[in-house]
Amino acid sequence: MVDVIVGDDGLSRCTWAAVEPETTYHDTEWGFPLTGDTALFERVCLEGFQSGLSWRTILTKRENFRAAFAGFDVEKVARFTERDVERLLGDAGIIRHRGKIEASINNARRASELIDAEGSLESFFWRYAPAAEHIPGSMTLSEDSTRLSKDLKKRGWKFVGPTTMFALMQASGMVNDHAYDCVTRPTVAAAIEDYLALQ
Repeated sequence: MVDVIVGDDGLSRCTWAAVEPETTYHDTEWGFPLTGDTALFERVCLEGFQSGLSWRTILTKRENFRAAFAGFDVEKVARFTERDVERLLGDAGIIRHRGKIEASINNARRASELIDAEGSLESFFWRYAPAAEHIPGSMTLSEDSTRLSKDLKKRGWKFVGPTTMFALMQASGMVNDHAYDCVTRPTVAAAIEDYLALQ
């Protein structure tokens, strides 16, 4: 179960959101429904780059990632070549990990295929959103994230393990993992409810 911490503003938040830039990210993005192919593709890439690192590292470099990866436009990244890989390996503003860079380019190509087959990344990813809630902070992967991971791997995606996909679900509103006493939890719950009502 996730505890909360009271900030200087007197508000209770998930303990990992005690300082910036985590506080603003927690209050305005984490857990809110994420839609659109570009936003979801960016999130998959960043969750993959985060593997083995802190999320703070990714947050502080996010604008650099966006610049380096053409705003995470799926079709543009899908056209990246070995020259782009070398360019990215020389970019000190991002995580210079060849495997993760190549995986992001590969995943752009697989995302393009998936969009052609399913209509959108949004319709595909959200079908794995669990029907039931769980105790916040009680798991790092789930049956749903495992199924999503297996499906993506069958389609040729990389760096999309069950734990990484659960982190994606937490970040994109497929699950509400804000602590019960977190000030943002009810706002996220309402946003998810509104999103699902429109589907």
